[in-house]
Amino acid sequence: MSSKAEQKETHQANGAVLPIVPVDCRASPERGQLVEPSDFLGPDGAGVEVVVLESRANAKGVREEDALLENGSQSNESDDTSTDRGPEPASPLKETSFSIGLQVLFPFLLAGFGTVAAGMVLDIVQHWDVFKYVTEVFILVPALLGLKGNLEMTLASRLSTAANIGQMDTPKELWKMITGNMALIQVQATVVGFLASIAAVVFGWIPDGHFSIDHAVLLCASSVATAFIASLVLGMIMIGVIIGSRKMGINPDNVATPIAASLGDLITLALLSGISWGLYKELESKAYVNPLVCAFFIALLPIWIIIAKKNAATREVLYSGWEPVIIAMAISSVGGLILDRTVSDPNFAGMAVFTPVINGVGGNLVAVQASRISTYLHMSGMPGESPDTAPRRCPSPCTTFFSSDVNSRSARVLFLLVVPGHLVFLYTISSMQGGHTTLTLIFIVFYMTAALLQVLILLYIADWMVHWMWGRDLDPDNFSIPYLTALGDLIGTGLLALSFHVLWLIGDRDSDVGD
Repeated sequence: MSSKAEQKETHQANGAVLPIVPVDCRASPERGQLVEPSDFLGPDGAGVEVVVLESRANAKGVREEDALLENGSQSNESDDTSTDRGPEPASPLKETSFSIGLQVLFPFLLAGFGTVAAGMVLDIVQHWDVFKYVTEVFILVPALLGLKGNLEMTLASRLSTAANIGQMDTPKELWKMITGNMALIQVQATVVGFLASIAAVVFGWIPDGHFSIDHAVLLCASSVATAFIASLVLGMIMIGVIIGSRKMGINPDNVATPIAASLGDLITLALLSGISWGLYKELESKAYVNPLVCAFFIALLPIWIIIAKKNAATREVLYSGWEPVIIAMAISSVGGLILDRTVSDPNFAGMAVFTPVINGVGGNLVAVQASRISTYLHMSGMPGESPDTAPRRCPSPCTTFFSSDVNSRSARVLFLLVVPGHLVFLYTISSMQGGHTTLTLIFIVFYMTAALLQVLILLYIADWMVHWMWGRDLDPDNFSIPYLTALGDLIGTGLLALSFHVLWLIGDRDSDVGD
């Protein structure tokens, strides 16, 4: 009994001088030799006194360390100098509504002016011969403009997440991410551009029952060439933006996707117009040019596939990432069919200039939100590993827009940018005398209603879709944004056409719709 009491006192004391009683023979793990009980006995057989210091890693210290780890804090005074550990993932940035709005505002306005420029270009080129006689080109417009959502915004979201969680910190990792992702988007751009041309041919043939093989080859060559060149240019811009934003201490999620869209619409539409116009001019004299262009870009596919397969980060997307981009292209093509049917109607003459604006703004805002939610989820682990953060049921609108969560806060900020942003863009269009429409109060009310409703629906769908995909073990960076931007094109085009139709029905003569 006395021996047990002494041992109990030994565990409870801290730095006390205690007697050591004989114990069984044990091997010292550090010295590799046996310690005999006689080593601790005095000449008379009594135990000698030694000083026993308790380890600093006591229960309280362990609990404090666990609490610090749970809060994502890191100690600057740590005694651990081991270099065996890899870099820990960065903690989520603590952002206020003001900081979110400040970071998003400039890229949002830049992207908006890009869509305004694209709308002005479409308002001009709609009168070109290629758009008059090959009207299926209008069906290509939302599908190819949607490539920024299918490819460039997905690339921006994927690289933003990789940068935020520390996967692009070394030059080697950075180079691997760049080469693999650039090759991947070239494969996707070529295939999606080819499929978009087929969809344009089918959607153009169904209503009229007219089919022209020359026009079909023209659409294919124009679509593939535009998709390839635009994705190459915009992908390089995206990589530069993300690297620069990280060095400046700016969250790439807030700036990358809007900047991808700022030049995306303008570059893509300008390329589509120029390439289709040039190929249309060569259609009569040099008919072999169109199929030659198609064959050239399709022949490059094996090269990009080999490069993308060598990169582990893009190999999975190369195999499994086709469903969202193809379905998104089909959804955008339906919006293109609506545009094709309305632009040729004199009562919808202003549709051409406003369609890229309302679609672009909605797609930009929802892409920012989806990228932010995806990054937030990646901070907690890998897709499918955190069921607590990924509810499968539809969230309530109150949870999406009015909770204290950081993603709800960003949703409110993005929604509040819709009205002032569109007012600036509408004034810009009016000052440049585009759209064949005078900005009356009733027109602005109907337009703003359509824009607010579009963004409201998209932000709610994004909150549900990103969490749902995460719970289904799907990476939202690769799957959510294509669907969301395509839905933005369809909802925006549909609501805008409905607004013009209602204005025409109520006889708003002051708006001069159709002049």
